[in-house]
Amino acid sequence: MNSKRLKVVSMRNSIPKARFGRAGLKVILIIIVAFVVGYAVRGFRVSAPADTGHDHASEVSQSEAPKWWTCSMHPQIQQPKQGKCPICFMDLIPVASESGDIGERQISFSQAAIKLMGVETTPVERKFVEAQIRMVGKVDYDETRVKNITAWVPGRIDRLYVDFTGITVSKGDHMVDLYSPELISAQAELLQALKAAVNVRTSTSELVTRTTLATLEAAREKLRLLGLNDEQIDKIESSGKPVTHITIYSPMGGVVIHKNTAEGLYVNTGTPIYKVADLSHLWVKLDAYESDLPWIRYGQDVEFAAEAYPGEVFKGRISFIDPVLNEKTRTVKLRVNVDNAAGRLKPGMFVRASVRSGVAVGGRIMDPDMAGKWICPMHPAVVKTEAASCDICGMDLVTTESLGYVVDTPNEAPLVIPASAPLITGTRAVVYVWLPDKEKPTFEGRQVTLGPRAGEYYLVKEGLIEGELVVKKGNFKIDSALQIQAKPSMMSAENGPEHEIIEVNEGINDETK
Repeated sequence: MNSKRLKVVSMRNSIPKARFGRAGLKVILIIIVAFVVGYAVRGFRVSAPADTGHDHASEVSQSEAPKWWTCSMHPQIQQPKQGKCPICFMDLIPVASESGDIGERQISFSQAAIKLMGVETTPVERKFVEAQIRMVGKVDYDETRVKNITAWVPGRIDRLYVDFTGITVSKGDHMVDLYSPELISAQAELLQALKAAVNVRTSTSELVTRTTLATLEAAREKLRLLGLNDEQIDKIESSGKPVTHITIYSPMGGVVIHKNTAEGLYVNTGTPIYKVADLSHLWVKLDAYESDLPWIRYGQDVEFAAEAYPGEVFKGRISFIDPVLNEKTRTVKLRVNVDNAAGRLKPGMFVRASVRSGVAVGGRIMDPDMAGKWICPMHPAVVKTEAASCDICGMDLVTTESLGYVVDTPNEAPLVIPASAPLITGTRAVVYVWLPDKEKPTFEGRQVTLGPRAGEYYLVKEGLIEGELVVKKGNFKIDSALQIQAKPSMMSAENGPEHEIIEVNEGINDETK
């Protein structure tokens, strides 16, 4: 029984070993076959004849081989063989060879490409353009029409006829009743001098008479300086009794904008009691950016609209330009004189204003109403056709040409291009000019010197001549095409480093081989 079990166990153990031997033999045979096939293929490649087209390919590559390799991101990198850019480590690209009549900053397109790019051109021309300057500001009091009502003598306020601010008063309206001991003493001196003058008339001494009359006149003048008018003085002399209170009258018509004291308080000489403002004329104070100052002149007409009256236009005239720039806001304050006889404008109102300036050569301002005339430097409303004096302040008038105005003549038209034509990068501006004498549509990038912007146009100082065609739409696409071809573009100065050939490190070139 035990011997039979041993035989069964031994037979079971021998079966896996037999199977493993057959599998291993198959693996060995597969390896041998693979080795033989590989050796045969290698022998076939070694014994294969050379490619008959090799010489033709080499000739083509030599004929079409680029002269220079450059970086699409850094066109100043140029070398005679392939490699990597030492700045950004991008693969250098070949510089396509162009025909001899294509310049370094020029590029040609087919007519179909021009249509797809949407390129539009316009001629460089001389024309009068208009600059519109937009500003914001607010309405304020006219400082020349604001008066303080003060006490001319020290005393006690017994009556205030205007109880609150905002009341409209007229010139000569009574405002304050003031009790002043000093004023009573001055009236007593007047009555004594008056009695002496009556008695001296019977005297025969001429010297005494003149002295007494001079004393009487001095007493009257003292009361005038203390705030009494001639009518009040005559009333004192006729009654023979001093008045206990002095009435202070309004020196002008307007609105009481401040009330600084109350009844029963004592005031000193010069203490302000009321402040009255004439609102029939106002100031509009505007903020103009420093970039807009070339188009702003003294005496220009200004149009503005108030938030309270949408759609309605008010007009005024620039009467002052602040000589100091606000360093925080980078703006300059302008002052506009406005007639407000109807009283619709209120101090503190927010306004939006605009100034339209006709531009001539050199950025000078044209205004037919101001050309060849004379104006007051203090009052811009005073404009005359010949030299004279100001009717308000008596100052000599000055010529409008001295303030930057010119006469509207055809010879003064500036050279301008549309604002969309130049590609501006920092301090440089590049314009693409259509070259008409080429077989294919060809454009040339040209660095120009621009003047200030006037509305939808730029004034041109240098770089263009009248009649040339400049690209006003699609110029950025043209510039991008130049960058792809590693040619100088808006990112490259004309006399910058892009004209210098920078050799790339040989170690970097070897890595690409």
